[in-house]
Amino acid sequence: MQEKNHLETIDQGWLDYLSQFITEHKKSVMEKVLAQRTRFMTVVLEDIFKTHNASAVLRTCDCFGIQDVHVIEKVNAYKINPFVTRGASQWIDLYKYHNKEGTAVKDCFSSLREKGYKIYGTSPLPGSISIHDLEPDEKIALVFGNEHEGISAEVQQSVDGLVHIPMLGFTESFNISVAASISLYELVKKVENYDHPDFYLTEHEKQILRMKWFRSVVTRADLHEKAYLKSKNT
Repeated sequence: MQEKNHLETIDQGWLDYLSQFITEHKKSVMEKVLAQRTRFMTVVLEDIFKTHNASAVLRTCDCFGIQDVHVIEKVNAYKINPFVTRGASQWIDLYKYHNKEGTAVKDCFSSLREKGYKIYGTSPLPGSISIHDLEPDEKIALVFGNEHEGISAEVQQSVDGLVHIPMLGFTESFNISVAASISLYELVKKVENYDHPDFYLTEHEKQILRMKWFRSVVTRADLHEKAYLKSKNT
């Protein structure tokens, strides 16, 4: 579910055109963030019905430099809560999976595996390993279930492994946004021990995001786009 525009391919002229309407400070901040962005790790949310919790996860992902978030919608449709995301949804790429045939989990996981991800469901079930023992030696997708039931049986049977956060109290689980924060912090910290050549975004991916981000911060970018295309075609 990404923003669509007439300029589907990267157009440096279009970027230069929009650039004149963005302050140097804001462009500098964007470049700093882009340099730390990654698709090496990603998060999957399954059938979340408390939108403020899911939106908090989006905010967490942005804070840790995670570019993509995947949402599996079975019964519950997810709508971004802007008061919780604090604008984070503007900077990440959100993908939704829902269909009448009920293959949302399969569709999501197939897409992730095609991109080289190993998929882990978050659950304290027997056989689950501690997040402290999960090594980010390859691309990882973490799946978080809804607030009451956790990940579904379908997800449990489809993932490559299960992972949990060790707890010392009586409560059996963390709030989903807290669990995502702890898990991502642990993985991001560990990944420093690896020299993954493909950890950060490629220059091509950065250019695509520049185009998306520039459009999102320039007022009435749609009108500017029409003016640019008109000048380009004359």
